[in-house]
Amino acid sequence: MTTENTASSIPSKRTTSALQMGPRKKASTSDPLISHGRHFGRTVFALCNFPSLLINGILRLEQLEDTSLEDFSADERQEHRSDYKPGLRKNSFTSIGKGAAGARGDDTKTLKSAVLDWISPKGAAIQPPLHRNSKIDCGFNHELTRSLLCPAGLDWKDSETRENLRSGETLVCGDQWPVFLYTNHTYDADDPWCGLLRNRILVSAYKHVFTSPSSVDKEPKATRSGNARLHGMNAVTIASISYIATQVRFALSSSSVFSRTDTTTDSETFYHSLLDLLEDPDESEEVDELLTWWNRQVFPTSSAAKRPISANSALAKIRLKRLAVKRAADLNS
Repeated sequence: MTTENTASSIPSKRTTSALQMGPRKKASTSDPLISHGRHFGRTVFALCNFPSLLINGILRLEQLEDTSLEDFSADERQEHRSDYKPGLRKNSFTSIGKGAAGARGDDTKTLKSAVLDWISPKGAAIQPPLHRNSKIDCGFNHELTRSLLCPAGLDWKDSETRENLRSGETLVCGDQWPVFLYTNHTYDADDPWCGLLRNRILVSAYKHVFTSPSSVDKEPKATRSGNARLHGMNAVTIASISYIATQVRFALSSSSVFSRTDTTTDSETFYHSLLDLLEDPDESEEVDELLTWWNRQVFPTSSAAKRPISANSALAKIRLKRLAVKRAADLNS
């Protein structure tokens, strides 16, 4: 056999020159509805049966031809506000549900570790230590997390209260809100709205999920757009605040798997109890103030932040002059 024949029988492993550009990678074919589902779960409704939501939404649209939405129950009105494009096919809602579940799982995983940084004492480590990869010592099993999860209204300083929470003798339901929801973990029984949902831990978690983990420390370093920017979000929603509060509460707990039917954390009841309050028309004044506060924390440049006009600015003087002219005209009419 000649050398020429031997060489020609060896297959070449390289089909193109190293100096030539290789073939372009095949474009990804990810389902855009999964992306929409991720945002929907975080900002519109986190814990629901998406196929059922679709079917009920279509049936309700037919009923609304003869009935006002106000004639439905509070639960039905809440569900109707959550209906996402009722004309979508059932398999589309499967993709949306998959996206919502995926986002919830991702957030649960990343917040588990991040929350430990936000609750650590300044300049000191948590004692005894809490492990980032295991939650067995969290919840009511640790002094720090137990103090944060203590239901508002219970006396945390009482040794019997602390022991009953640790042992499980005191059963905590989802509608018994933990004290960490309040500013400085302080609950005022005479004014339950005071400081509610204005805790720095919640703000850190919100920024972690919606803007970027680096934005928590006010020094954004992310090279990719955050979830809020990807979806054109420039204001908080009631559901997104409730979602973050639910995620933080779960992160502080000792449960390892997030489940809607978990009776230990009772996350579904907790989530719905917050939505019930924040969507109650009778609480609209307090809710509007809360949303303005939140937008100032997360989206300070947005019009939703509603910052007051500076007292000595030219704009303020123009507004005052215009008001004086209108008042004078009213008096002369």
